[in-house]
Amino acid sequence: MNVIQRNNVISKGNGTQVMVFAHGFGCDQNMWRFVAPAFEEDYKVVLFDHVGAGNSDLSAYSSEKYSQLEGYAEDIVEMCGEMELKDVIFVGHSVSSIIGMIASLQKPGLFKSLIMVSPSPSYINEDDYVGGFTKEQITELMDSLDNNHLGWSMTMAPVIMANPERGELAEELSNSFCRSNPEIAKEFARTTFFSDKRALLPEVGIPTLILQCSEDVIAPEEVGMYMHEKIKKSQFVLMKATGHCPNLSAPEETITAMKAFLS
Repeated sequence: MNVIQRNNVISKGNGTQVMVFAHGFGCDQNMWRFVAPAFEEDYKVVLFDHVGAGNSDLSAYSSEKYSQLEGYAEDIVEMCGEMELKDVIFVGHSVSSIIGMIASLQKPGLFKSLIMVSPSPSYINEDDYVGGFTKEQITELMDSLDNNHLGWSMTMAPVIMANPERGELAEELSNSFCRSNPEIAKEFARTTFFSDKRALLPEVGIPTLILQCSEDVIAPEEVGMYMHEKIKKSQFVLMKATGHCPNLSAPEETITAMKAFLS
């Protein structure tokens, strides 16, 4: 199976400038359905599912390859090569922001710019760095996921999404988590939450937008400011949107910030 089928790649739009949208943990390309269409008139929009998510080919999943974020980044580089994409604007949500950053370093010149929505290079507090969690908390989180995937999904989704007055958003995220293959979800969670890619931030040499939400328990404001400080050509925007998924909870604000960056 080629990479286009493996990663369930879908292209839309009328433009020549390419935008690639990458979803976060426990989700699939459907999470961009409120944002991506806003760019189809002027851009070629490419959506895909990480291996193990959505309608990707689950048989292509390898614990060895995907135990590191670099494995997912290699897929993006391969996908762009197969489609002969150049000067790509890469849009990543959550962990995919970091996967995109890694891909940009694996294949310099492939990406024109990076748009990072709710990113974090490391979720664990260390010395003066505030990642949002202690190592013990992350370990407990992973143990809970190991013991009860469905229970974890239903408990964590409202926390991650925030916006308690809009219960349908948490329900959608919970359902997305629950649809994930439990074993793959556990491994992707460990790969995500135990990764530390802070050392790579100063190596990023392309224009980068960091979109940070207010009241995001997964990626607190300190994380966004830290990344802005380390990435030389970065812009930092603190959104009014709350929670970790503004692509669902505040698509208009997300679109407006992205278009301002691209203009």
